[in-house]
Amino acid sequence: MSDKQLTIALSKGRILNDTLPLLEKAGITLLEDPEKSRKLVLPTSRDDVRILLVRASDVPTYVQYGGADVGVAGRDVLMEFGSYDLYEPLDLRIARCRLMVAGQPGANERPGRLRVATKFVNIARSYFATQGRQVDVIKLYGSMELAPLVGMADLIVDLVDTGNTLRANGLVPLEHIADISARLIVNKAAMKTKHRAVRALIDTLEQAVSARAR
Repeated sequence: MSDKQLTIALSKGRILNDTLPLLEKAGITLLEDPEKSRKLVLPTSRDDVRILLVRASDVPTYVQYGGADVGVAGRDVLMEFGSYDLYEPLDLRIARCRLMVAGQPGANERPGRLRVATKFVNIARSYFATQGRQVDVIKLYGSMELAPLVGMADLIVDLVDTGNTLRANGLVPLEHIADISARLIVNKAAMKTKHRAVRALIDTLEQAVSARAR
């Protein structure tokens, strides 16, 4: 990675779509359509900035180990893995949703040991442990709502936006774990070696976020 080039790690989907307008405020626009290009490293309108496209769960790892100087990751990812050695200077206030316990009405009040289906295994274990509740955590990667419907789990822990998918499957939000949004994260070495460029990006994004909130 060049000492002069700034590499930004993003994940396709909502975070990418919501981050690009903020980056435009810093004069950074993609030169290729990420939906059509097969490239994983995309050039931008600035010769000193490139975009790295990686899985959402891998963004903090790329930033921590220097594959990228900065990145944008959801708070849920940062909470789940929790041991990253990096800076988190800015809440971008995008990709907002809630991390919830959900299930059929009253399912969280059933006696005995409950089964919880989720991809957020560490968050779920920690949440229920702090409440002194014993649960068996079942790891799933998608379609969490199906688990209670087929009797595989009593509850799920998942991200909830509108709640439409829960309602369509006869489930309801039961407990609020955390409000989630995307955060700007920074490699510690890059903060020192590329301080001016990183600081300028942080300041510009902070101004863009404040302007959107007005």
